[in-house]
This record gives sequence, C-alpha cells and structure tokens, in this order.
Amino acid sequence: METKEVQVLMQTSLGSIKLKLYNETPLHRDNFLKLVNEGQYEGLLFHRVINEFMLQGGDVTSKNAPLNKQLGAGDLGYTVPAEFVYPKYFHKRGALSAARTGDEVNPARASSASQFYIVTGKVYSESELKQMEKQKESRLKQAIFARLKTKLYLPA
Repeated sequence: METKEVQVLMQTSLGSIKLKLYNETPLHRDNFLKLVNEGQYEGLLFHRVINEFMLQGGDVTSKNAPLNKQLGAGDLGYTVPAEFVYPKYFHKRGALSAARTGDEVNPARASSASQFYIVTGKVYSESELKQMEKQKESRLKQAIFARLKTKLYLPA
C-alpha cells in the first residue's frame, strides 16, 4: 500500500510556499514532517539566498538571531542518509532539497537534519543550454590537452 503524497504549506513574511514531499525519499520526508510537527521551523530565517539559484533555511540558530550574526552552521546534531532518486528528481526550479556538506568531507552525502533549500534557478532556453554545453565541452578538451601536453614534455 503506497502512502498518500504529503504536502506542507510554509508560511513566510513574503507569502506561502506549497512543498511536496516525495514518498520515494521516506527518510527525508518523515524527518521534515517530524520537525514541522515539533515546531522546529517556526520563526527561522532563510539565511542564504543566491539570486537565480536557491534560498536556504533551517539553521536552528537563526531564530531571533541578531542582525550581524553569522548563520548557516546551526543543526540538530544528526544527519539523514542520502536518498537520491535521479533522474526522476533533480535540481530544477521549485525543487525542495536537504542541505549537506560537500563530498570531500561527506563522502556518504548525508543530509543536514534541519537545513533545506528551494531551487529558484533561472529557466534557460534551449539555445542557452546548448551554448553552455559547448563551453563546458571546450573547457574539458582544453584541460585534457593541457594534461597530455604536460605528461608528454615532463623530463624522465
């Protein structure tokens, strides 16, 4: 028996955001609902906003934080195991994702217990995407060429 899809309505000072929690990520879904029901997110700030990319919240130290306090490190002391469901779900505009530290210090890709972000990313046209792919391919070719050149001319 499949669990009914869960939606959460987040109230912000700039309006409401409807969040859909997927059944294919049950650990993240259940953790997020637990925190909502406990009131953990009440009064927290979006502490990181990057134009045309994302906005991040859930730092438990952001509630009633003074104006110049450095935010982003507050958490609940545990992590949630990774639950990637790619390519079905990916970072597209509107996606809700759990924040995590980088792969170099977090090879298991475990998620923060409380911090999350919402992708606000720019929507690109087909021609813009093709141009970015060309640029990426060109940079990759240049890097490979430079590496080969270095290997061929190194003294033995």
